[in-house]
Amino acid sequence: MGSTRRWLTAFVCLVLGGGLVAAVAGMAGGGGVPHGAGAGGPAAGDFVDIRDVPADAAGRPGRPGPDASTGSFAVDCGRNEEAHYNEDNLVVSPGLYGGAHHTHAYVGNLSTDARSTDRSLAAAATTCRGGDRSTYYWPVLRRPDRPATLPYEKAAGHGNTGEILRPVEVRLEFRGNPAGKVVPMPRFLRAVTGDAVAFTARSDAGVRARWGCAGRPDRSTTRYPRCPAGDRLTRTLVFPSCWNGLDTATPARTHLLFPGAGGVCPGDTFAVPELRITLAYPAPPADAPIALDSFPEQRHSPKTDHAMFVNVMTDARMAAVVACINSGRRCA
Repeated sequence: MGSTRRWLTAFVCLVLGGGLVAAVAGMAGGGGVPHGAGAGGPAAGDFVDIRDVPADAAGRPGRPGPDASTGSFAVDCGRNEEAHYNEDNLVVSPGLYGGAHHTHAYVGNLSTDARSTDRSLAAAATTCRGGDRSTYYWPVLRRPDRPATLPYEKAAGHGNTGEILRPVEVRLEFRGNPAGKVVPMPRFLRAVTGDAVAFTARSDAGVRARWGCAGRPDRSTTRYPRCPAGDRLTRTLVFPSCWNGLDTATPARTHLLFPGAGGVCPGDTFAVPELRITLAYPAPPADAPIALDSFPEQRHSPKTDHAMFVNVMTDARMAAVVACINSGRRCA
């Protein structure tokens, strides 16, 4: 009788253990049955037809003040044709490999990973024209109904599975301030926009990304937009642009803040060029699931979209950016 019980116990453990191993392997590999919209998110409520989104009157720029810096400077760093991806986050968790628990896509500095330093970034190659060695990165967008086939598509695990969608356009633009002139960013300034844990946060205060469709530029949303066939789905991420004049990084991100009404910077901060990243993708079919890479508990919510930046421009290059913006010109 005792041997029979021992045999049954061993059999049950073997079955349960096998199921657990299979589940873990499925999460880590990312190449098995892809997750649908209902498996860990996103939810149906995370999507909206762009035609149902009202025109964004609040998003229209107001009239600039008499001392405004109205110029812009565009940087061409390609579309990540080099397939530079990893699960690191140099800005938020330096030195920690895989610290993001989801995949980031990069343009600019080709060396960026968890162990990058100011010195290594300054010495690395770049995808940017004109020699800008800055690093720009964000979480990837996927089609979870399509299998992951490439190694970097399978690397993240944690429920981030499926084919990575590649943007057809990556626009990087530095803009001025409607209230006054801008001063140069310090070299190696670290910046973050958005809230990677917005789904479980107590408020949407940290939500910064806006989603839209290129054919409806007057409409934006914090949900995944359903765009007309032939249009482009867009993600726009605007960075804080009021610097404290002292630090290139602080744990609480207090070294770089967003301006207030009319572009006025909080006290004891100075306006620096405002970085705006816009990503565009061919609009998926209306019934196709899409999912932003995220932490597991964030359920691929579009509100968790975010981006990071490290300024590795030379002082001379940054001075040229500032001069262009303050003179009201459009430069590239």
